[in-house]
Amino acid sequence: MSSNMIAPLPDPPAAVSVADEASLYVHVPFCARKCEYCAFYSEASDGAIIKRYVAALIRELELATPGAKPPTIFFGGGTPSLLSLSQWEAILEAMSRLGLTAAAEWTVECNPATVSADKARLLRASGVNRISMGVQSLDETLLDRLGRVHSREMVFKSFDILRAAGFDNVNLDFMFAIPGQTLATWQATLAEAVAMGSEHLSCYEVIYEEDTPLYQQLQAGEFAVDEDLACAMYEEVVGAAERAGFRQYEIANFARDDSGGAGEVPTRACRHNLNYWRGGSWYGLGPSATEQRDGVRARNWANTALYCSRLERGERAIESRERLAPLARAGEIAAFGLRMNAGWPFAAFQRRTGYDLRREWSAEMDHLAAQGWGVRESDRFRLTSAGLRYADYAAEQFLRPGSPD
Repeated sequence: MSSNMIAPLPDPPAAVSVADEASLYVHVPFCARKCEYCAFYSEASDGAIIKRYVAALIRELELATPGAKPPTIFFGGGTPSLLSLSQWEAILEAMSRLGLTAAAEWTVECNPATVSADKARLLRASGVNRISMGVQSLDETLLDRLGRVHSREMVFKSFDILRAAGFDNVNLDFMFAIPGQTLATWQATLAEAVAMGSEHLSCYEVIYEEDTPLYQQLQAGEFAVDEDLACAMYEEVVGAAERAGFRQYEIANFARDDSGGAGEVPTRACRHNLNYWRGGSWYGLGPSATEQRDGVRARNWANTALYCSRLERGERAIESRERLAPLARAGEIAAFGLRMNAGWPFAAFQRRTGYDLRREWSAEMDHLAAQGWGVRESDRFRLTSAGLRYADYAAEQFLRPGSPD
């Protein structure tokens, strides 16, 4: 059956209706330069197409979100901070007109090379209250290796600009297991990172995606992957973050906690990402964006010119829609939720999906527990610290037929 065809959706057993407001994700596909490792849909900035994109995005906001009250908003990319002051003013005015500016958490991704004081003040005054800054490394050689356009000094300057503009919730993104990176270099980066005093850290291992320069270099034998070193670097970030007062709540994410550990997740956890990991719904706007609402997954065309032309005709730029079978969707929700340190509480999972994790996935939980990668507690199943390192493998055990490839 074509992915554009929507199959009938049978009711899952003992399904429980979960009323939740959909979050909002907006993809800004422009970058000053494509990074060596990046497989996300993005393209080099061009004045004419960016101007068309801004107009098209405003039209998509009007078409897709009437009456929406997203609890979280996330502008990702690409490089959202690459947009000019006047372009941001146009988008923010439209969002205000549509009643979309009262989100409890509103994040914009920024590159340290494109943060200005005027732009930071505009975003903060308009309701943006969280910034995620793509640092990746504080080593000049590694920044160049990754194809980043900023310097280490720009990172510190941009962080100060954000603080001066009133941002008290800032995430810093880093990467480890970069070709040429040593454990000592990573330790030095972590020491500087935690000293900056951000509220959140995201630390991702390099992934070699096909159709990226880094993958092609790996295939050509220009370097080799050192799995033992990658494991050591992961253990280093977990320990360094904990010692600095961060609390790990997902494989790659660490946040400050004002609750003293009372909550399932730290208070400065990214609420938008929590919505993904807990099987919530969201609007997805912009080229290549995916959305999940009312049991239907839709994806926009990953082509900015086509995206713009569709919106200029007054229609959404949706390439495909599909409705997953209930068990397949529940399997996805189980898999994503296990990325979190807290795992899946059995009662919460059943409320979300209508399925009992202990019944449908009992064998899989037993298998992971026997390997020392999972633990079944009285009220939940979660991965161990060792299991989190191999969460992708663990997640695959919970997928069911009907899930996307």
